[in-house]
Amino acid sequence: MARANRRLTRDARYGKYVDGPDPLAPPVDLAEALEAIGEDVMAGYSPERAMREFLRRGGRDQSGLDDIARRVAERRRELTQRHNLDGTLNEVKELLERAVLEERKQLARDVEMDDSERAFAEMQLDNLPPSPAAAVSQLSDYDWQSSAAREDYEKIKDLLGREMLDQRFAGMKNALENATDEDRAAINAMLDDLNELLEAHQRGEDTQEQFDEFMAEHGDFFPENPSNIDELLDSLAQRAAAAQRMRNSMTQEQRDELDALAQQAFGSPDLMSSLARLDGNLQAARPGENWGGSEQMGGDEGLGLGDGTGVFQDIADLDELSEQLSQSYNGSRIDDLDLDKLARQLGDEAVVDARTLQQLEQALRDSGTMKRGTDGQLKLTPKAMRQLGKALLRDVARTMSGRQGNRDLRQAGAAGERSGATREWAFGDTEPWDVTRTITNAITRTAGEGGATDDGVRIEIGDVEVQETEARTQACVALLVDTSFSMAMDGRWVPMKRTALALHTLITSRFRGDDLQLIGFGRHAEVMEIEELTGLDAMYDKGTNLHHALLLANRHFRKHPNAQPVLLIVTDGEPTSHLESSGEVFFSYPPHPVTVAYAVRELDTSMRLGAQTTFFRLGEDPGLARFIDSMATRAGGTVVAPELDDLGAAVVGSYLGSRNPRGGFGGGYGDMFGGGRGFWVD
Repeated sequence: MARANRRLTRDARYGKYVDGPDPLAPPVDLAEALEAIGEDVMAGYSPERAMREFLRRGGRDQSGLDDIARRVAERRRELTQRHNLDGTLNEVKELLERAVLEERKQLARDVEMDDSERAFAEMQLDNLPPSPAAAVSQLSDYDWQSSAAREDYEKIKDLLGREMLDQRFAGMKNALENATDEDRAAINAMLDDLNELLEAHQRGEDTQEQFDEFMAEHGDFFPENPSNIDELLDSLAQRAAAAQRMRNSMTQEQRDELDALAQQAFGSPDLMSSLARLDGNLQAARPGENWGGSEQMGGDEGLGLGDGTGVFQDIADLDELSEQLSQSYNGSRIDDLDLDKLARQLGDEAVVDARTLQQLEQALRDSGTMKRGTDGQLKLTPKAMRQLGKALLRDVARTMSGRQGNRDLRQAGAAGERSGATREWAFGDTEPWDVTRTITNAITRTAGEGGATDDGVRIEIGDVEVQETEARTQACVALLVDTSFSMAMDGRWVPMKRTALALHTLITSRFRGDDLQLIGFGRHAEVMEIEELTGLDAMYDKGTNLHHALLLANRHFRKHPNAQPVLLIVTDGEPTSHLESSGEVFFSYPPHPVTVAYAVRELDTSMRLGAQTTFFRLGEDPGLARFIDSMATRAGGTVVAPELDDLGAAVVGSYLGSRNPRGGFGGGYGDMFGGGRGFWVD
């Protein structure tokens, strides 16, 4: 038994998994895709379009549809630029020239031949027309003296027959090399039976039994092994259409030469008659095939009729793949991609890339990150927003870690900052243990009782000490983001949305006791849910209504009288509109003094409510800088002028600084970001 097991082990063979996707392949990673889709959604794309754009671009380590389409286009260009359509004609010319040369040699060395006969034969050879077809036809009655020459001449007829059949039945050229009369008779019988079957199908009179009988007798000619007449028709029509496109691509001279030569195929015109009948039946059965196309073939490598038809089939496959990869038709899915054709044209590597994209698209649709709304359009789900927010928050954390001495956001939101003092544990305490003090107390106690036992030190309740923490103040946060058109026009739209989502994710996941309100202000202001803000399209709407935004923020602060108000304002423009008592919006540019006064009045209200204020000034406008500086000075607030890439870190850092009781609300921000590259703090 052991010997048998060793033999089984030695004979084991391993290969790639071929029965569908690899069951051991790792699941696709949605993180990068979701982040890219979220970026595009925040830039104004619909989720459906954003998903398709990501699938087109691909990821850092994943080819996209565009890359596969590029390879398809390169393969198509290679086929048309490498080949020409003179292959069969050139082969005929070579055989004909060789036959004539061998015949001339034989005439020269045949001393027994009558001089007049030799002269007549040489005259016939000297007066052959330049057209290969005409020369072949003229030599049909020639009395060959050289057996080698006669053999080469007969090869021309044999070649043409095999090429004509190879155009309709792939592989026939090689299979019929040195064909016998019996082989030719079998082909004629097959063509007759095939045409009768197709004509019966056209009349609606064919049966599966008739098809089965045909395949039982002639199945060797059809390696595709079709199971019914429709499969047979599809296979034959696709190749026949490719042969027709190849013919359409030839010059008129080439077509005339081949038509004349075709009459010599197998020494009988019957073959051409049967093939013409077959082409007519196939066009009638499959009129939707591309029978009228053509290509410019400008290469140096000649194609025979059979091989050329295969190349034109390849071109048709590549065109179909290009259409599938474009995803430009209604209801398109990557699942539409024909992986078998892709493997034939580009190899297994392209199939792996395409299958990964298929799995990625399916995972995005099935993972709960996207769903269809009542309008039928895909939308990002709250789950997707959370995942995207976490990714943005990680980016912010990396930025802050490089500029704050590796502050870890995962520790944010603990019960409170440790004061350094400890005290005895009391029932209900949730503070962390001070392990050193606890073990020291246990050792001291057991030493007084006679020392530790073999079981080690036993800790009792009275030994436990906990670390004291300073009380955390609940915060009521209002993030005011400028949604005027200038934000979108100057490339600040997406960074603004990223910032809002990162702060929203931080507060909802780490500081759940705090209350965040997002307020967008353009011509007027409104409270927005995070999904609404991230999906907001840029609109050409004149006005920056800081007054209205501050009104809403102060209303939010009043609803939380026991919380510390935190006011964060992101803007790139001075206030140019305000809300009238009638509810109408007043707009004026340059800013009207009344508009400025209204904004200042509401900022004073925020200050009286105790709000700690930070302005995030975007852009280099001197007027905006003067206005923001004066507003911050009036409110006792802070001004930050971040670069766009640092906006998220600046806003999150300001908020975290406000959560530092020792630094006071807002007081810790300068320490956290002082000297940071890319922005400065007043």
